[in-house]
Amino acid sequence: MTNRTHREVRLAARPTGPVTDDLFEIVEVPVPEPAAGQVLVRNSLMAVAAVMRTLMDEVTTVPMPSFGIGEALHGAAVGEVVAAPGTDLRPGDLVEHRLGWREYALLDTGEVRRLTPGELPDPAGYLSQGPTALMGIDRGAQVRPGDTVFVTGAAGGVGSLAGQIAKLRGAARVIGSTGSREKADRLLKEFGYDAVVVRGAGPIEEQLRAAAPEGIDALFDNVGGEQLQAAIAVANRGARLALVGALSTQLADGATSTTPIDTLSLLSRSITLRGVALYDHLDLIPEWNELFGQGLRDGTLTFPHSRLHGIEQASRALQDLIAGRHLGAVLVEL
Repeated sequence: MTNRTHREVRLAARPTGPVTDDLFEIVEVPVPEPAAGQVLVRNSLMAVAAVMRTLMDEVTTVPMPSFGIGEALHGAAVGEVVAAPGTDLRPGDLVEHRLGWREYALLDTGEVRRLTPGELPDPAGYLSQGPTALMGIDRGAQVRPGDTVFVTGAAGGVGSLAGQIAKLRGAARVIGSTGSREKADRLLKEFGYDAVVVRGAGPIEEQLRAAAPEGIDALFDNVGGEQLQAAIAVANRGARLALVGALSTQLADGATSTTPIDTLSLLSRSITLRGVALYDHLDLIPEWNELFGQGLRDGTLTFPHSRLHGIEQASRALQDLIAGRHLGAVLVEL
């Protein structure tokens, strides 16, 4: 029997500095009734991502709708169909969609994707940022066998998978960056990184030159700023540099920042600098799910993530992500 009410997390105010609990409110509302062609889903897991900090601002350059004041937030979620009148979905079907931050979601049938039972060993895997990681390695940086690859933000949900994919694609040396020695040690021991640059442990360019004395051939950049500048300085002729994220701007508490780039240096070394976004490469999602399922089963891929429990932990999960308190993806069990 479906509950009569459920909880959702709404944006109470826009941030003017750090993200804090008082920017969110948890509201109890009636469980919606699906009409013909609609799907009612009981959400079981939701993900938080760095882009959500950007979407809390009223105006952004991100091609996604900002969160509305007094409205439930949204983001990737997985759940079970409760009812779907007039559709080919059945109660109990596992689906993914974009209406997280609530315990029940009402969607049109075109807004949900039925998941194949058993495709991934754990449904949480559907909330990985693996499609973005695959896109950046294959289509952005075009990683080739023998490459030296630099992945910035290597301990995040994207970077922790990007390094593994680079190894699968034959990279000879994979270097990551992160913000703590503890995370650096885990990247080296658990996730296949050959060297790690630690933010705050000295100039990034000096650390990167020491880690890649023969230069880098490919960059998977989640961060921008000093780390992008260091990568350009150390890049070999013909290097492919993929811009996948901009954490130095996205998590800057609303402050804008730019990264000065020596364009003549790019020209003289025939370096490619390419921005890539997943909404242009959605065809990679099924390819990723197949690769991920196989990799998880045969041990060639792992899914680093943390799980918080209960919708009341959703705002804390986002704050933890922004503060870099976890390694890998950050999920909430609802």
